[in-house]
Amino acid sequence: MSTLTWGLLVLLGLIWGGSFFFARIAVQQVPPFTLVFLRLSLAALALHLYLHGRFGFYDALRSRWRQFLVMGLINNAVPHTLIFMGQTEIGAGLAAILNATTPIFTVLIANSLTKDEKITSAKLAGCILGLAGTAVMIGPGAFARSDIPFWALLLPVLAAVSYGFAGTYGKRFRGVAAPVTAAGQLTASSLMMLPVCLAVDSPWTLSLPSTGAIAAILGLALLSTAFAYILFFRIMSLAGATNTSLVTLLVPPSAILLGILFLGEHLEATDIGGMLLIAAGLVILDGRIVARRQPG
Repeated sequence: MSTLTWGLLVLLGLIWGGSFFFARIAVQQVPPFTLVFLRLSLAALALHLYLHGRFGFYDALRSRWRQFLVMGLINNAVPHTLIFMGQTEIGAGLAAILNATTPIFTVLIANSLTKDEKITSAKLAGCILGLAGTAVMIGPGAFARSDIPFWALLLPVLAAVSYGFAGTYGKRFRGVAAPVTAAGQLTASSLMMLPVCLAVDSPWTLSLPSTGAIAAILGLALLSTAFAYILFFRIMSLAGATNTSLVTLLVPPSAILLGILFLGEHLEATDIGGMLLIAAGLVILDGRIVARRQPG
């Protein structure tokens, strides 16, 4: 990858790490369902303005609305809700580490549901390491941490499972312009979350959030969702899907750094150990470092 591409990749890692940071601030004042709706709807509106009907966007909405509904459910509505609910109790860095298991579950799910992405010994080793890291973080030691409920640690992992299904289902959108897929799924998930938000949270009864929380919501929607998608697809066009997937390794460190600097968060030794195991698993799944070490 060129220096420019690496720079864009690092920027995307910071922005997606920032999504956990923004969410941790906003979810203290805005209930999870309402926060999910605001994130998705504002991002969808921004992408509608960006596309302005280009790439056959409206035709795609009409012809693929069922697929957008499924993708919006498993790639936006469900995982975002699970992460935000977890972040009512856990910090940005810890949520980002747990959610970094997404590629591991994607490999396991693709192996079960597809014929062209079967697991290899290297992938199996990477998955075992990643799952071991997750177990270290939410295993028996978690019950000794009286300040964090077990369910709060489990929800970001379940979100990663949902993202894993979305990664496999997303193959149905091959041939569709990537920004159209992004805007389509965000539009669908916004429509799904609206009645849930209204029924569960009764947002008209909520107090107006503080200026900081409003800024965090805007950052979450416009920067970490709408702009991040545009940046993500730009990197995809320059470097391909495999290189772009390296962003998974960059998100947790940026979320951890932001949490430590601005939210006063800290990590336990088990969190750091789990993060290292997950990172090692992701490196093995990526495969390139192992390939370089092979003779010939």
